[in-house]
Amino acid sequence: MPGITLAQAQQQLQLWLEADAAVSKKQSYSIAGRSMTLADARTITDKIDYWQRKVTALEASATGRGRVRYGVSE
Repeated sequence: MPGITLAQAQQQLQLWLEADAAVSKKQSYSIAGRSMTLADARTITDKIDYWQRKVTALEASATGRGRVRYGVSE
């Protein structure tokens, strides 16, 4: 099964940003068959954070600027 592409991650991030905008106006929003209201603001924020990290990682990977972490102690 192929991984998530940058385009897919960007599309998901955009959907969650739109949900956040709608809910911030005290409206409801539907995404993936689920209706959300202001009470779901934390879930929306968590999803935005997740997809933003995914987009950032995929962009870094695509440009060869991904971080390499080494277990070096100071």
